[in-house]
Amino acid sequence: MTDTRISDAERMDRHYRYQRFIYDLTRTHYLIGRKHLIADMKPRAGQTVLEIGCGTAWNLIRTAKLYPEARIFGVDVSNAMLDTARASINRHGHASRIQVAQADATCFSATDTFGMATFDRVFFSYALSMIPDWHAALSAAAAHVAPGGSLHIVDFGQCDRLPRSFKAALFKFLDHYTVTPRADMEVACRQVANQQGLTLAFKRLHRGYTDYAVLSRSAAGQ
Repeated sequence: MTDTRISDAERMDRHYRYQRFIYDLTRTHYLIGRKHLIADMKPRAGQTVLEIGCGTAWNLIRTAKLYPEARIFGVDVSNAMLDTARASINRHGHASRIQVAQADATCFSATDTFGMATFDRVFFSYALSMIPDWHAALSAAAAHVAPGGSLHIVDFGQCDRLPRSFKAALFKFLDHYTVTPRADMEVACRQVANQQGLTLAFKRLHRGYTDYAVLSRSAAGQ
């Protein structure tokens, strides 16, 4: 019997084989909160920033522009998206400042990938809603936060203060792109924070359209 299963990397490569060329143009108006997350990170000079699920590098390039003295890294499971990311990074003149690599968010080793175990800022931007084993990805990301650092997450919320018709239409649209807003995002973040000795700040923004979480590790944390 033929094994028809495919890896997450193959699935995402197929999904974004052509979408990647128009991805940024088509996502600008509904990936709300990305700019807020980037502005909120505030890495100091020389500190490191890692995006997990970096896609086309839109966030990485904006981060590099806003924090010119930070060291920027990104991983994505899709090699197709990384091809677009590298081209965009080069086009914006950030090849010397932004390093990206292929990796599975649920089990990658930053030491093997980038030669460092932890980062001062780690973030997900609308990525957890696309990762099948997102709980494992969340736990792995938190483990990569350095003492005194933080993990920032922005993603689709449950639209609890928006019209039901809007939520139904949005979720149907997202399902077409294999995106699933996580109803238990806050619970999962709190569990990971408790397990790994982090503190959690969680907000539901834009009438519940956006979930925003920050998990912080104390300077003395390990």
